[in-house]
Amino acid sequence: MNGFFELFHSEWFAPLIEVGSSYAAEIDGLIALVLVVVGFWFLAAQYMFFRFILKYRARPGRRADYISGKEKHLKRWITIPHLCVLAFDVLIVVVSFRVWIDIKMTLPENPDGVIRVIGQQWAWTFQHPGDDGELDTLDDIFTVDELHVQNDQLYHFILESTDVLHSFSVPVWRIKQDAIPGRSITGWFRPTKTGEFDVQCAEICGFGHGVMAARVWVEDADAHASWIAANTPLAAAPSSSPAPGVQ
Repeated sequence: MNGFFELFHSEWFAPLIEVGSSYAAEIDGLIALVLVVVGFWFLAAQYMFFRFILKYRARPGRRADYISGKEKHLKRWITIPHLCVLAFDVLIVVVSFRVWIDIKMTLPENPDGVIRVIGQQWAWTFQHPGDDGELDTLDDIFTVDELHVQNDQLYHFILESTDVLHSFSVPVWRIKQDAIPGRSITGWFRPTKTGEFDVQCAEICGFGHGVMAARVWVEDADAHASWIAANTPLAAAPSSSPAPGVQ
């Protein structure tokens, strides 16, 4: 069974859009499966539709045939395809559930980093851990519309919204997760490709929705360490002497 599911880990759409996360190929495989199954039955239905139109059409000296669909020898043209479509529906459900469980319902433990993503009209605020590697400490790095992560590292993200419904979308990672006011949603990703990529809001969130775009930089270990060191507030601040009278 595992060998069967490996068929859906191929980078089917890599020529159209880059594959940049550990589970992007799984989502591409699921989309390809739906495309092939639905496309096959669409073409088969259209072929039979036009074939029957031509076969039973009116001709000079002959009226068009009337078929009620109740004839036993004709019912198989409905029953057999119907059962086949149901079988393929089950296949799609099984594969989609497996992908959904892996990505949405399973949170890998021991992440290499945790970031907070905050959506608001109309920008993304990213809270990165600073030099200490911990979130919600004094050296956290806050950026607007600019996310920095290290390649091939496991990240948890905490997604929040300060006002209306937004949707955090990174096409190269195949991430699209709604940000809901009043809720804190945790997800994960593992980048697999260095470079600069788009971050979008995929939910209409008001007048400025169309300009709510950001960028993510996926860096190698040295470049990311340099960025952290250069932007960590406490690392850049000079050490201060203790106040008079304080030991």
